[in-house]
Amino acid sequence: MKAGETPTRELVRDPMAFTDRVTPDARDGWPVEAGRYRLVINRACPWAHRVNIVRRLMGLDEAISVAITDPIQEDIDGDAHWVFTEKTGSPGDKDPVLGIHALREAYLARRPDYTGGVSVPGLVDIPTGHLVSNDFGQLTIDFGIEWASLARPGSPVLYPAEHRAEIDALNEVVYRDVNNGVYRSGFAPHQESYDRAVTALFARLDELEDRLTGQRYLVGDTITEADIRLFTTLVRFDAVYHGHFKCNIRKLIEYPALWAYARDLFQTPGFGDTTDFDHIRWHYYYVHSAINPTRVVAAGPDPRAWLTPHHREDLGGRPFGDGTPPGPPLEPVPPLA
Repeated sequence: MKAGETPTRELVRDPMAFTDRVTPDARDGWPVEAGRYRLVINRACPWAHRVNIVRRLMGLDEAISVAITDPIQEDIDGDAHWVFTEKTGSPGDKDPVLGIHALREAYLARRPDYTGGVSVPGLVDIPTGHLVSNDFGQLTIDFGIEWASLARPGSPVLYPAEHRAEIDALNEVVYRDVNNGVYRSGFAPHQESYDRAVTALFARLDELEDRLTGQRYLVGDTITEADIRLFTTLVRFDAVYHGHFKCNIRKLIEYPALWAYARDLFQTPGFGDTTDFDHIRWHYYYVHSAINPTRVVAAGPDPRAWLTPHHREDLGGRPFGDGTPPGPPLEPVPPLA
């Protein structure tokens, strides 16, 4: 659905159009190689955020450079596009490495006849300017496994073999009811579809609250893919999903375990230091003009609450397992104020 367009049917996401994988054996034609690829993200987008978190946790900051688009999409030929602008650090409104203004240029470089949607994240091959993948789900898995030879010493195991079946099953229902559920609520075309989506969303949040009351992380005693995928929705919940998307049966701060769990992750290196609340608020409130026609951007809530004590360490657990936290980010976000 285009930015500003009023929904006429329930939200159904199109399959990812570019799903090549970067692997050590280059089986899809793309080898693991430091400095060859550029990850295009927007800090407002939860799907891009999760990939950037994994990039940080694995210490791939230097091996895979990052390009950050403006939070406000630009209308190009009637479609909303992710673009680079000077106000977000791109001289001449072009990414200094890829030399493009809009991410769609990388899509068209790869497939000139492409007419589908353009989404972030996008992994782009720098030498050719071709988009390699926009498959946000596979990118996080591959950054944690296929890129292991370039990962930092002490990088965590985010998709442990012994827990993969449980992680996959949990990710499936969290995606359906929570990650995508907030969008299905916000873009519901009629009351019945909204009621279905918002009911499923809060039923799943209630289950997650119960699950996290007695354990620090979703699966096992360390941070995994499951935590990363849930976090990027939770960190946006009260700021935009609760009001803007009408997910207002409860706020995140009204869930004792979920709110403490989210703060625990936020205060863990790789999570809060990749979260930009200004980008989040400006993108959602300004771009979705069908939902917010005045484009007035909400002021709150105060993000400093994310820095308050959570006491989740009392439950035990080891955030990085046998590993260590990542160092300071190469692309720091503005401090909370």
